[in-house]
Formats: sequence, C-alpha cells, structure tokens
Amino acid sequence: MTSQDLEQTIEATRAGVLAVVNGDHRPFMAFYSRADDVSIGNPFGPFALGWGDTDRTIGSAAARYASGQILGVDRVSLHRSDTLACVVEVERLRVTMVGQEAPADVALRATTVYRLEDDGWRIVHRHADPITSPRTTESLLER
Repeated sequence: MTSQDLEQTIEATRAGVLAVVNGDHRPFMAFYSRADDVSIGNPFGPFALGWGDTDRTIGSAAARYASGQILGVDRVSLHRSDTLACVVEVERLRVTMVGQEAPADVALRATTVYRLEDDGWRIVHRHADPITSPRTTESLLER
C-alpha cells in the first residue's frame, strides 16, 4: 500500500471521529483492526485492550456527546514504516456534551497507530487527551 493509501485512511478516519462526537462510535470502529491487540486511551477512563473492551470504551465515550464538529486538525508528525504508521495530531473540536446546552471548543492531543493488514491500514491504538498546554512536574504531582 502506498503513502497515498495511508493518507486516505487517515483522512477517512476523521469521519469516524466526527461520528464519535455526534454520539455514534460504529463508523470509527470500522477503521479499527479486528485483532486482539488493539487498544484505546481516552480522557473518560483507563486504557482498554482487546476488541471488545475497545469497542465498549469508545461506545461509552461517544454516548457522552450530544453533537460536535471538527474545526480543524493540525498534524504534528507522521512516522511510517512498511507495516506501521503513527500520526500525531491536535484535533480541534466544538462539542456539546449530553446534558449541556452550550457547545465547548476542545483541543485534543491525538496519537493514532495504524498497521497495514490484508485489507489496508487499520487502527491498532489511539490515545487522545485534552491537555494541550505545557505542564510542570509539580502540577502533575498535585493530582
């Protein structure tokens, strides 16, 4: 598969992210590998490992969103070998959480790892969190 195929997959994955922030995780999960080693880390809970736990975790996260839109994506870096790729981005979103009336702008640091499988590039790991400003060691220890 070519670099263009990877770029197309990365771009298509954004439609899955958009679905998540609109309450439906299924389009995003369509980009995930079906292998047992997949994982997810998000701001709503601990890491999940394996297809079932990953599906449930992303579903739980999606259920927190009432509506959302992607305002933009800033790529920080892309690392690629013949069979693995890691894209690091800042996703800028406007989301309304369930139970809230007003939307909020959110910037997520997102790292997504793709693996080349028989049917194309598939997500094997994603980690996203809203921390986008520098933190000191002292502020981390205060938690």
